[in-house]
Formats: sequence, structure tokens, C-alpha cells
Amino acid sequence: AQQKQENQIKAIKSFIDMGVDVIGLAPVVETGWDAVFTEAKDAGIPVLVIDRNIKVDESLYTAWVGSDFTAEGESAGAWLKAYLEAKKKTDKVNIVTIAGTNGSSAQIGRTKGFNKYVEANGWNLLDEQDGDFTQDGGQKIMESYLKSYKDIDVVVCQNDNEAFGAIDALKAAGKTYGKDGDIIIISFDATNAGLKNVKEGSINADFECNPLAAPYLEDIIKKI
Repeated sequence: AQQKQENQIKAIKSFIDMGVDVIGLAPVVETGWDAVFTEAKDAGIPVLVIDRNIKVDESLYTAWVGSDFTAEGESAGAWLKAYLEAKKKTDKVNIVTIAGTNGSSAQIGRTKGFNKYVEANGWNLLDEQDGDFTQDGGQKIMESYLKSYKDIDVVVCQNDNEAFGAIDALKAAGKTYGKDGDIIIISFDATNAGLKNVKEGSINADFECNPLAAPYLEDIIKKI
């Protein structure tokens, strides 16, 4: 759906017209689904929400299968605290965040969880901008940060695609990053490509977003 809610709503309406048996949705954002979910319910088609959370009357959908994004953000914060302590870096820590799509549950949860640690530890959050979960977005935001801020210690990317884009920008600017560099890179999702970057040392830590929704989804569809 190209990261656009209007495309997802069009698709759902199309599926309703087709008379499908079940609709699965990984929602781009949390809100704005009531009308189209009501249409699906009136048509007798169960809706299954996948991966991300949603804010809608629970009677309008049958089940949700997904991850705890706030817990992911907290895990990242806990890791950074331990890592900084191990490195004996106790002076001011400057952080920039390349956030995911604004209003998505992954962006909301990861921000909330990580920022608990920012506040508790007195870290300096310089900036937080929406990279739309894309590599291009990550690169553009990182380029902007490098122009605006001279001293960046940590880059938090809310998914691996954004981290790849941030790395491209840092590399082009001649900055060192990752395991042996000056800038710590934190990412989320732990995709195969992301974990390869961790192994190679260009990403310091990558936090898992459980990808194993499909077997649960299949089981729910069979029960329906």
C-alpha cells in the first residue's frame, strides 16, 4: 500500500466488493479505520489485524496478532544504558532518532519505550524526525542531522531500512559508526539483512520485532 492509509482503505473496500472470506490488515497507522471496518462487519467478513496495533471498537475486528513495540523500545534503552556503562561513558550523551511512520503503533511504542530511558538517564535527545520506515527516508533525515548537529553519539533508527539509509549518509560524510566507530547505531526489526550488519559491526544492536505472525494467523483463519 506504499505506506498510505488511503491505499489500504481502497484495498479493503475492493476485498469487500469481491466477497472474500477473510481480510488481513497490517495497518499503516492506528486510527481512522472505523468506517471501513464497519463495512467489512456489515458484509460478514472477519478482519484480522496483523503486526501493528489499532485504535478502533474491538467488536469491529476478530483478532490481533503482533508484537509489543513499547517493550522493544525499552529493550533498546536498557541495552544502551548497559553499553554506555561498560564503555564508562558517563558524560553527556547526544542522541538523534529517525522515527518510523508517524502515528503507526511501531513508531508510537518504540518511541515511548526508548524515551523512558532517555528521561531516566538524562540523555540529550537532540532531534526526532519521521523517516517513514524507508531507506531513502533514513538517508535524508541523517543527512539533515549531520548538517544541524556537530556532536552525535547515538543514532536510533526505528527499523532496519532506516538504519541502512543512515549508514549510507554517515559513510558519505566520512563518519565512523558501529562497533569500532564514533557513532552508535541502534536499529529495530532484526531482519536477516539487519543482523548481517550487526555481525559485520556496522549496526551496534538490532531489536527483534517477532516476524512469526503467519502461523498464528493461519491457525485463526482455520478456526474461523
